[in-house]
Amino acid sequence: MTQRLLVVFTVINLGLFAFLLTQMRVHIGAQGIRVWTNIDGSVLRGHALEIIDDQGRVRASINLYPADRARSYPETTVLRLIDQNGRPSVKLAVSDQGGGLALASDVEETYVQLSGRGLTVTKEGRHQEIP
Repeated sequence: MTQRLLVVFTVINLGLFAFLLTQMRVHIGAQGIRVWTNIDGSVLRGHALEIIDDQGRVRASINLYPADRARSYPETTVLRLIDQNGRPSVKLAVSDQGGGLALASDVEETYVQLSGRGLTVTKEGRHQEIP
């Protein structure tokens, strides 16, 4: 019985050790060896982030879109805040060509866009550029 208990504890310890090793990042460079851990959960890493509501609908997202050379779109990072109807109400985007902010209302085709190129107001489908 004691031997079985020791084997169980050894397996548990090996599992915990393997888990801790997967949480570490090691860098060997000119300044020496650096070790980082993420045990405290202070950094969340991934390719995208989505926040969902109780019904499973996406209400906020951060995505990185790759460059599309065929259409001359640069690599872009986009933050979207989405209303309960699934419509993005706030959009914040950044690329190597600059950043932009779009705020939409609940009225069809009514929104404001602010970018390095200027301010655009669209009300009920009518565009107005404000220099």
